[in-house]
Amino acid sequence: MILALAAALAVACTPELPYNAPEKKEEVKDVVFAKGADVSWLTQMESEGLSFKNAAGETTECMTLLRDECGVNAIRLRVWVNPVEGWNNVDDVLAKARRAAALGLSVMIDFHFSDTWADPANQNVPAAWASHDLAALRQDVTDHVTEMLSKLKKYGIAPQWVQIGNETRGGMMYPLGKYDNGSNFASLVNAGYDAVKALFPDSQVIVHLDSGNRLDLYTRIFGYLSKNSGRYDMIGMSFYPEADSWQTSTDQLISNISEVAKTYGKPVMICEIGMTWDEGAKCKAMISKIMDAFGTGGETLKGIFYWEPQAPAGYNGGYAKGCFANGAPTEALDPFKN
Repeated sequence: MILALAAALAVACTPELPYNAPEKKEEVKDVVFAKGADVSWLTQMESEGLSFKNAAGETTECMTLLRDECGVNAIRLRVWVNPVEGWNNVDDVLAKARRAAALGLSVMIDFHFSDTWADPANQNVPAAWASHDLAALRQDVTDHVTEMLSKLKKYGIAPQWVQIGNETRGGMMYPLGKYDNGSNFASLVNAGYDAVKALFPDSQVIVHLDSGNRLDLYTRIFGYLSKNSGRYDMIGMSFYPEADSWQTSTDQLISNISEVAKTYGKPVMICEIGMTWDEGAKCKAMISKIMDAFGTGGETLKGIFYWEPQAPAGYNGGYAKGCFANGAPTEALDPFKN
């Protein structure tokens, strides 16, 4: 049976929610160290009939399960501009953000500035913006960020972090927004930064790259942003080590975090992390190693977000780096409990 709150949170592209939604809103406080999960697929999964189980085998709402049994204190949500099927559009993100806030979870908003995935291989301009010049793209960024954040503000949700672009090792919104196209990429980042600060001055703006163990990528982009007066508050990383080499690549990641934080004077957030779903013990050891290296005081490393932990193996085209099995968490997220 759908409770009144769940019905109130539903939007056109969001399924009816087959679980007990929180009966009252918890107070959301900024966290010192994020122990987070990106669950952007969640509403789509629920529409397809997927469900999640706690340690007792009882069907439980996913964010509640992550909070209560995995130690998660923050939720990351990606935003697409005009996605074909509606998932991850502004209203879908709003519904998920309201659910997170009702549980007292801090929120990160991840703007892709695309109608679909933005990553190292795909940085496509949204179709509605395709003919726009740089000045128009800057305005598009401003308007899109303002629309999303204004809706959050209406419901009293202040995102603790806002990501401007996703895995932007080469820039975003190609070709105009490529990092080697003059100061364009920095200009677009600044448009997003200013739009965030206009509504939420205390939100931390993140510029996010992939391959957190590769110093060369970070030196290139953050050196470029320094040269071109790019504005941001935090350096974001993705990190997906392989099971047979995770120790070496994790050592590289730890070294890279320390180096970029020192060089650019900004703290680091691991915005995405994951290992293959059946490598829970190694994933647990990997996350523990990172947390042990920096502690949870938030001086250099501000937190870690697992990417789509609730995804079953092979979901949505073959994603295999979730950390649930048969709808329940494995030990991969155990370091978050401490």
